[in-house]
Amino acid sequence: MQNLTKFPSNATSSYTTSIIIKVCVVIPLFSVFLYCIFLMLHTFASHRQFLDSSRYILFAYMLVNDTLQLLSSVLLFLFVMGNVKFAIIYCAPLLFVSVATFQNGPLILAAMSLERYVAIFYPLRQPRSWRPERIWVIALSLWVISCIPPAVDFILMRPNVDWDVFTTPLVCKPAVLNGLPIQTLFKVTVNILFFAAVAIIILFTYIRILLETQKMRQDRASVTKALHTVLLHGLQLLLSVMVFTFPITENLIVLNIRWMQEDIQFFNYFCFVLLPRFLSPLIYGLRDESLRSYMKKAMPCFRAYIEPHTVKQLKFQNKL
Repeated sequence: MQNLTKFPSNATSSYTTSIIIKVCVVIPLFSVFLYCIFLMLHTFASHRQFLDSSRYILFAYMLVNDTLQLLSSVLLFLFVMGNVKFAIIYCAPLLFVSVATFQNGPLILAAMSLERYVAIFYPLRQPRSWRPERIWVIALSLWVISCIPPAVDFILMRPNVDWDVFTTPLVCKPAVLNGLPIQTLFKVTVNILFFAAVAIIILFTYIRILLETQKMRQDRASVTKALHTVLLHGLQLLLSVMVFTFPITENLIVLNIRWMQEDIQFFNYFCFVLLPRFLSPLIYGLRDESLRSYMKKAMPCFRAYIEPHTVKQLKFQNKL
């Protein structure tokens, strides 16, 4: 009898420790991501040349979208870990933002690939909608398109008759609002269409720019750089698609490793949701030499190293 009374307390302690470890893994990583994103956005806002380029404007839009997606995702994760319950009326907006920003991610990648295509093939007669002062129209259109799937999903929603949308406390999970088979079919269809369309656009722009690289003899460096950029967008799309490997990885873990269901879900969430979202904008942003140099100047740890060299260089130039 004594062993029976001790077992639940040990199990509870182990479960609590597991939650603490998961939270301690996610929060620092998310904090580092936010710091890098805010540093990039501060760099964009502080230097006019970035705001005069459609490519950088779309990239800033992607940073804002990924930040909202990760913020809503991490909040949902913390609420589930803490078993926080609240009414559907407060849960639905959070889920709406999470789904809409997830759908918006690949659309932004497609727009960025098309922007490189337009910049290479129409350098002097660039379409008006792709110019820096009008690119916000494309960004707004992408946001409207990405909001349609979650809006339709919520229209199809049929809450339990015992629930009160305004008062019944529930754990905020997608499964709470997406219980009908037609909703599952709708989400799968939309995801397939979205990612297939984006993959076709990226492949099309890559092949066209590749063919143009072989034809051009002058300004070949800029075309090659655009080719590498489109290829990087394909890698970013591949990172986004990794979220759909949940069923495969879950079955593999169940067959080979005896993990609890909560641990399997966290492994999938961390490896295929958080990490790709963390790496995607950072890889793209830190790859850019001009953006990286300005970011170093804005960071306190680099500023002390850069400023003395800058002063010496200015003094040397004045002597000449």
